[in-house]
Amino acid sequence: MSDALNYLVKARPEAMTAYFTFLKKSDTHLDTRTRDLISVITKVAVQTEGGFRQYLTRALRNGASPNEIIDALMMAFPVLGLAKIVWATEILLDMDIPEFRPDNLDAEPVWHNVAAVDEIPQEEAAYFEIDGRHLFTWRKGDEINVYDSRCPHQVTDIPHLSLQGKTLTCPKHEWAFDIETGQCIDKGKRPLRKFDHKLEGGRLLAYW
Repeated sequence: MSDALNYLVKARPEAMTAYFTFLKKSDTHLDTRTRDLISVITKVAVQTEGGFRQYLTRALRNGASPNEIIDALMMAFPVLGLAKIVWATEILLDMDIPEFRPDNLDAEPVWHNVAAVDEIPQEEAAYFEIDGRHLFTWRKGDEINVYDSRCPHQVTDIPHLSLQGKTLTCPKHEWAFDIETGQCIDKGKRPLRKFDHKLEGGRLLAYW
């Protein structure tokens, strides 16, 4: 919390405790996606970039589509105004999330050709750029994991140079991941996003 909120909690504990209790219960009748979309709009209204990036990521993770997020922003136009919607859009463009690219907004998931299985090293991370998206793979025997290069915190595209041994560290907020399992091992809690995959004709295919 901010210094101001900490001060109010100390100065008016009963009022602030009641207020925070209300906030925790205020979304009881809202589904997760609706709650997340409202949170995104709220962060745009107050122009909090870090909060916008974080709640945008959460909305996507909980099932909101890019089109739903854009529609929510446009529906809030009477309150937000064009300047704030443009502000949010500039952040979206900077984040360069593949799903928000115009050509992908209405695209259905398909299988993508990643590489020949023989080209994927054993017990070593490999990095690929496939159809406008970056991927990491980890192979052990016949088992292969395919990960999105985007950090689950604020969808920062983690470069391959951030990999040291089996540890992949996001350069923005230092969330660290075990590339073998995809689990977050420092700073954060959420794992890397795994893509479904299959082997076909000696090649690795991933689905998104």
